[in-house]
Amino acid sequence: DTWTPDFDVQIFVANWPERRAHAWKTLLMARAIENLSYVVGLNRIGNDGNFIFHSGESAFIDFKGEVMKSAVFSTEEVITTRLSYQLLMEYRQSFPAGLDADSFYIAH
Repeated sequence: DTWTPDFDVQIFVANWPERRAHAWKTLLMARAIENLSYVVGLNRIGNDGNFIFHSGESAFIDFKGEVMKSAVFSTEEVITTRLSYQLLMEYRQSFPAGLDADSFYIAH
């Protein structure tokens, strides 16, 4: 048996300021690792109405938490990459992290 989450790619649209860029990037990697999925993080650039600077740094993260491709600091650009479903499934089979999870039900 192989545990599989209900998704293969997570997309996060964000408004993280540059002064918290390290947290933004770290959390994207963590989401990819904990869910064994690709992550696409989209972040704004420029100053907002409160003069808070946003550096962008949008990125594609693979299921191991490694940055595949990222936007240049404070640059408006379109980045693309190819995601491999086959590599994702091979990794999930070699590292079935969810098989030790407990089943539970929340009654409401």
